[in-house]
Amino acid sequence: MSRFLKFTLIAGLTISATATAVWSGEYGLGRPALPEEVAAWDVNVMPDGRGLPEGSGDVWTGEQVFIENCAVCHGDFAEGVGNWPKLAGGEGTLANEDPLKTVGSYWPHLSTVWDYVNRSMPFGNAQSLSPDDVYAITAYILYSNFLVEDDFVLSHENFAEFEMPNADGFIVDDRAETEYATWHGEPCMENCKDSVEITMRAAVLDVTPEEAGTEAEEAAAPAAEEPPVEVAAAEPETAAAPDPELVAAGEKVFRQCKACHMVGEGAKNRVGPQLNGVMNRAAGAVDGFKYSSALQDMAADGLVWNEENLAAFLADPRGFMNGTRMGFGGLRSDEDIAAITAYLSTFGE
Repeated sequence: MSRFLKFTLIAGLTISATATAVWSGEYGLGRPALPEEVAAWDVNVMPDGRGLPEGSGDVWTGEQVFIENCAVCHGDFAEGVGNWPKLAGGEGTLANEDPLKTVGSYWPHLSTVWDYVNRSMPFGNAQSLSPDDVYAITAYILYSNFLVEDDFVLSHENFAEFEMPNADGFIVDDRAETEYATWHGEPCMENCKDSVEITMRAAVLDVTPEEAGTEAEEAAAPAAEEPPVEVAAAEPETAAAPDPELVAAGEKVFRQCKACHMVGEGAKNRVGPQLNGVMNRAAGAVDGFKYSSALQDMAADGLVWNEENLAAFLADPRGFMNGTRMGFGGLRSDEDIAAITAYLSTFGE
């Protein structure tokens, strides 16, 4: 027998023996995972709080951690940047044609927020946050959705007590048990009905629009009476209009505010209140907006948004109002403050 044939025979027997060992399940690699190693990967957090580590975090710490780690994609106020997901807002929109599904409006369990942030965030640096950081971020997201007050502290002890607004908006998918027998079976491909008949016409259903009337019919129609001309009453004298150039400059400055505030026709409350008529208005007076306790306290003391107070607030929001929800750092230029004040003065109630 040649050397080559012997080598081929030995190699074949070796491969066969190895394959037999593998086929029998004897890989000879690794070892069983230790309980502590399994536990390190088992980071699931359940809706009832099971799996949560000890820890806590408050809203204001959460704001700082959120701005440092999350705001580049989700915005300072969780309003979303560009096409990145919005985490706040959307209350009452789930029945709309285009609902806004956020943590506050859609997510049924708070544990999903904590678990996802803990596992996957921040983007590109996942699992770099401490448990206290995750508690704080979760608290801030709740605050951004107006679900908690600014002094709220979230911890492993009170976590399971918090119920999300849409907790009852989901159902268990039991179609496999309840409907399977109905829709499972051989599909009918021909002669599925005894007969096919036209039972109604679109015109009868009033679906097809009728043609417009003839010219004769339109001519015979009585002409609409013209309303009497009303003489406009003399308007009272108003204050001088602000400088148009200053207003135009203020419109540009206001771009920094548009993520949270609206002005003009159809303005609505967003992360912050709409600002129509804000000049010389009592603080905290916009209907339907949930103000911070800090602003409510100053409003109770008679705060009015005159030029002086508004300028001081815009220059240093937290210095003027300790505890304000507005995370904006303030305008550093007196010219910008004067411009935005002039711009806001052009919008009445």
